[in-house]
Parts: sequence; C-alpha cells; structure tokens
Amino acid sequence: MSMAEGDTLISVDFEVLGKVQGDFFRKYTQAESKKLRLVGWFQNTGQGMVQGQLQGPTSKVRHMQEWLGTRGSPKSHTDRASFNNEKVILKLDYSDF
Repeated sequence: MSMAEGDTLISVDFEVLGKVQGDFFRKYTQAESKKLRLVGWFQNTGQGMVQGQLQGPTSKVRHMQEWLGTRGSPKSHTDRASFNNEKVILKLDYSDF
C-alpha cells in the first residue's frame, strides 16, 4: 500500500529575503508551522534573510511554502522565497519547530 502524495513526509530547506527581520516574522512562522504540525528550524542570517528547514507531510509543507512566499507576518514583506534540497524522508528529524 503506498501513501498518497499529500501524506508522504518531505524535508525542504528555505530562505526568505525581504523585510523579514525585526517584524515578528519568526514568531508568526513558528505559529503557522505549529498550526500545520510541521517541524524543523529557522534563524535570522547576517544578510537580512530568514533560513531554515521544514519537515512534514507534503500537502502541509506546500501550504507553508506558499505562506512563506506570499504572507509571512503582518508587518513583513517577502521579496523572494527559495526552496531547495527537497527530499522524501522516512521519519521526522525534529520534534518541534
């Protein structure tokens, strides 16, 4: 029995560039990730970006990718969101976000 596309676990790295520091972007990102039951990590970089990794069911990760690229926190502005190193995983590497 194979899992549906939306249920396959994936891991993807991300970088978000724009006005994403000093505006609660990470707080809102964490809240949205927890709402979707995704796990991973993220951090501010010295270049004014937020980078991290998402893990969870494909359908939920796709939703979060859309959120990161178009919404973010109410006071943020995303210029570019990039996603790379996507891969199917057998189990989650993290327990929280």
